[in-house]
Amino acid sequence: MANSESLLAELDHLQTLLQDALKAQDWDALAELNNRVKPAVEPLMMLMEHGEVEPSLVKERLESLNRFVAEAEQSATRAREEARQSLRGVSKNRTAAKAYENVSSGRPK
Repeated sequence: MANSESLLAELDHLQTLLQDALKAQDWDALAELNNRVKPAVEPLMMLMEHGEVEPSLVKERLESLNRFVAEAEQSATRAREEARQSLRGVSKNRTAAKAYENVSSGRPK
């Protein structure tokens, strides 16, 4: 099993990658990186249970991951709302264009 320092460093690196993907709003990368979180945390939890890593170090990382999850959720909600507003705009433009087409072609309603 890897030592605690390398596992903590790996988790720190993963969190940096997660932050970068969120900043870039790269949802595919976030999904892929998210799949790596549990395998990165589990060995640390085992080491902690065996007294081989300081619990405060693991707790610090887990709290940081929890803050990241909350931040990512807010960002995803904002992105979803922006997409929804954009689609509404497209729909309104399409309706206006269709109305203009009907008026300009002289077709009755």
